[in-house]
This record gives sequence, structure tokens and C-alpha cells, in this order.
Amino acid sequence: MSDRGPGPAVVWLVRHGESVGNVADARAQEAGAGRLELDVRDPDVPLSDTGRAQAEALGRHLAELPADQRPTAVLSSPFARALTTAQLATAGLDVRVRTDERLRERDFGAFDGMTGTGIREQYPDEARRRDLLGKFYYRPPGGESWADVALRIRSLLATEALRHDCERLLIVAHQAVIMVLRYVLEELTEQELLEVDREEQVANASLTRYEMDDAGDLRLAEFNAVDHLVARDEEVTEEPDVVQQP
Repeated sequence: MSDRGPGPAVVWLVRHGESVGNVADARAQEAGAGRLELDVRDPDVPLSDTGRAQAEALGRHLAELPADQRPTAVLSSPFARALTTAQLATAGLDVRVRTDERLRERDFGAFDGMTGTGIREQYPDEARRRDLLGKFYYRPPGGESWADVALRIRSLLATEALRHDCERLLIVAHQAVIMVLRYVLEELTEQELLEVDREEQVANASLTRYEMDDAGDLRLAEFNAVDHLVARDEEVTEEPDVVQQP
């Protein structure tokens, strides 16, 4: 007999498809520019054409799963690139997409839209402070650290566990949010999380899957899978979310 508490039986984590911001970031990095060429606020950054194709490929994959394996509930960041990904990926499923602001992108504060080069040039003291504190605890001026994101993720999981008891829950969010979800779900240490982050970038429209074991714990079954993109000849992209750390 299991002592399982309330919560979803399966959780998928999906990073949004490639965004216009990801493309702008790649161009800025290549040019050594200090700032991205974007004329919209971060919540409104749309998917690129490649990103839409990636989300549609993910949707075909999910629709082809056996009925008893498909998502039964969907939560998405309200940011356009994530919400559009969720909508395209679930177009063939009889499921409602709900948004939750706790899944939004990490707030970069004063560094919004900047590259690491620009930050080091304009905020050298902050770059040194980041080196001292490390990636997990460093908070940009007016922004959030990964630790701050962990607080809202813990809140999300606490309130959504009962709502989605025994469901197969699909969560669509952003690179840092997915990494912090791993940190919380797997009870990783700061060092373990940063080691995973160094080893592998979360690909756009990739799938990370957790399954509930007999003890009632969610166990990682798959991380950063892109087979569904490769099988449909879609481009696999791994550009980090907009704004590189100094």
C-alpha cells in the first residue's frame, strides 16, 4: 500500500519554442553587442517561425501518445512565447491551458535585454558581485535570483498538487524555471543544480518528464528530450533565454 500524498502522477516540463528574443540574443552574442535589438517587452516576445514549428511538432508527438498517457492538465507561463507553445502543443488534445504567473521568466531587472558583454561594460561592480555570490544567489538590480524563482515554484507546487491529484500535468515555462523546478522536485543542492546547468542547456520545446513512484515521490524519467523534434526534422535550438549573466 502506498503512502502517496496528493499530486500529479506524471509531470512534463516543456521549455517554450525558439523565440524572437532567442534569435536576437544569438545575433547580439555573435556581434559582441551589449544589448539585444528587440522592440517589445519581455512578456510579449513571440515565437520565431522555427519556434512555432517546434511547438507544432511537440503537439503531434503528444497527440500520438496512447490516450492513457497524454496530458490531462496544462499549466503555462503567461508570457507569449510560453503560452503560444502550450496552445500549439495541445491543439490536438481535449485539455484546457491555464496560466500561472509563478511560471513566468526570471526577472532580470536592470539587465533586461542586455548581454553579458553589455553588463560587464556598464555594470562592472555588479559583474564582480555576481562572481562572488554565484549564479544561484545573485540577484540583478531590481530582478530575481534563481533562489527567488525557487520560492514561487515551491508555492506553485504546494497549491497545484491537490488541484491536479492523479493528473498527467504538462508545464510550459522557461529555461531557468525548468532548472529550478528540477532543483525543487529532486531536492538538489546548489552545487548539483549548477553542475547540471553547466553540462546541458535546456533545448527549446524539449521534454523533461517525472513519474510518481510507489512511495509517492516524483522521479526524473527523462531530461531535455528532443526525439520528437528530430523525428519530424525540426531544428533543435538551445539558445539561452534572453540576457546572459555578467
